[in-house]
Amino acid sequence: MRITLVGPAYPYKGGGARHTTELAHRLAERGHEVVIESWRAQYPSLLYPGRQTIDVPEGELFPRTRHDLAWYRPDGWWRAGWRAARISDLTVLAVFSPVQVPPYLGVLAGVGRGGRTVALCHNVLPHEPGPADTTLMRALLRRVDGVLAHSPDQAHLARGLVLGTDTRVGMAEMPPHLPETNGPVSAHPEGVRHHLLFFGIVRPYKGVDVLLRALAQGAPPRVRLTIAGEFWGGSAELRSLAADLGIADRVEFREGYVPAAELSELFTGADAVVLPYRSATATQNVWLAHAHGVPVIATRAGTLPGHVRDGVDGLLCAPDDAADLARALTAFYAEGEPQRLRDGVCPVDPDPYWDDYIATLTETGRPTG
Repeated sequence: MRITLVGPAYPYKGGGARHTTELAHRLAERGHEVVIESWRAQYPSLLYPGRQTIDVPEGELFPRTRHDLAWYRPDGWWRAGWRAARISDLTVLAVFSPVQVPPYLGVLAGVGRGGRTVALCHNVLPHEPGPADTTLMRALLRRVDGVLAHSPDQAHLARGLVLGTDTRVGMAEMPPHLPETNGPVSAHPEGVRHHLLFFGIVRPYKGVDVLLRALAQGAPPRVRLTIAGEFWGGSAELRSLAADLGIADRVEFREGYVPAAELSELFTGADAVVLPYRSATATQNVWLAHAHGVPVIATRAGTLPGHVRDGVDGLLCAPDDAADLARALTAFYAEGEPQRLRDGVCPVDPDPYWDDYIATLTETGRPTG
């Protein structure tokens, strides 16, 4: 099959760019002809306050990648769709935010009737939706031939938005697409460090405020926490909360994007990674922690319970419940428990996930009947 992927690639950073690039490589390995239509300006800085690009690639680049799309050039949206229609059987739109809907409608106008189209939804609707998000996503999903969602709940949302149309909705779990780190994996040092790690973009739905309250309630007094990642809207509110809880001296705020070269040191310095999400669709952070031999304490949100084996390679607790998370932190630091859970950690095998993912994507994009 000839496929055009429309989505971020290097120099854009983070999991979205890695996913698009890894998907291109995996499709090409299976004999598909693949082109990436990427961005040279993906979002206005007003809508994405963090740093959008990086200087050093965090994985193997895909050679057939164009960087012509810009949020302020509608003519470029149409041209990307027109090119895709001429060279591809299937055009796949990587959807991260309703902000992308206008450009993607422009791409679809360029495709016209020249090929099949699939919206690959990292989130069907945002975790923190705005007033126009449902209308925008409905407009997009009703214009494509297929939707690929990453969890049963997300697939259910998508089916509601395309009700009454012929749009096909497929579901496959997001496969592993971890950054290439400079350092050994699965080589966590022995001993208890009394150090926990939260890693990733800090947004309200991630529940970092819940983690701070749980740390104050239930973790042994020696335990410290590092919060590492970009803070959506700044860290002032969380810093104030830590001070009010009397734990400011136990919390390190490491603000900003963490390059792949620094991940090994960050992860192997922690006894556990804590993911206190209020809600979730898919995350790579359980697999990233396990790749470094680190157990995970997480909530039963989204796909997290499927990645963390409770009592084997981590612990699970209720979402948005500081008392239950405090219970899990206390249980984790019971005598011998950090080492026992560390011994249960196994790195993920990505191949079965990718086999299922690509089969579902290509099937979702095939004509019906």
